[in-house]
Amino acid sequence: MNQYLFPVSYSIEQLSLGAAQAIAAVALDTALQNGWRISVAVVDASGQLIAFAKQDGAIGITPDVAIGKAKTAALLKSPSKHFEDFINQGQPSFLSTPGVTALEGGVPIEWNDQIIGAVGVSGAHGVNDSTVATIAANSIYQLNQREME
Repeated sequence: MNQYLFPVSYSIEQLSLGAAQAIAAVALDTALQNGWRISVAVVDASGQLIAFAKQDGAIGITPDVAIGKAKTAALLKSPSKHFEDFINQGQPSFLSTPGVTALEGGVPIEWNDQIIGAVGVSGAHGVNDSTVATIAANSIYQLNQREME
């Protein structure tokens, strides 16, 4: 008898293109209301880009940073701020982790107790990036409510 029992398959939720675009739109609207010019990236659970937008007037580095923050949050299943905190608290070895952007502003998107993606925001600076990303990530619940009506 096999001592290693494991399921043959399992089900995972996936973030749709429509939901990703709607989440990005929430980020853009939130930033605009505050006078911030941002780039926003929405990725799936494996860190692959689904939706992206760069507002007019957002500085040139923001696209790459937003995508990096989103990938970091998705792959680590934790806000990118946590990774930044590790480094700021004297653990620079975390910088050697491949493909990670250790800056605040990447937030996982959770659905049915699973991380199904992440949103990354760049251009509003630090805590503002995180605020916009959190509002956008949490908007998935309002999107679902509209779908159910």
